[in-house]
Amino acid sequence: MPNRRRGEISAVLDGTPRVLVLTLGALAELEAAFGADDLMALAERFGRGRLSARDAARIIAAGLNGAGADVRVEEVERMRADGGAAGFARIVADLLAATFGGEETPQSPPLPQRA
Repeated sequence: MPNRRRGEISAVLDGTPRVLVLTLGALAELEAAFGADDLMALAERFGRGRLSARDAARIIAAGLNGAGADVRVEEVERMRADGGAAGFARIVADLLAATFGGEETPQSPPLPQRA
């Protein structure tokens, strides 16, 4: 079971439930891939909301590898997600929100309410 507080999410890829997390090493990999100088530049790039399919594949591959898988971007490009392209976009958005903060998603447990 993924731990959202550690930035982990779950996703079903090729019919198999998987855990994804952007560890520091995965983020460093993404900095290099996107030519970002630092984490803030990377967060700003992702915050613009304009990612290519190749960008999404890189992010998902980094998330899978951060969780202990050993996959290449090319393998992710051949995977399937429920909902097709929209499903991949949801996975990326959920992973980035878990990593950098942002809106809660349906997978996230609700925050306790104060009385």
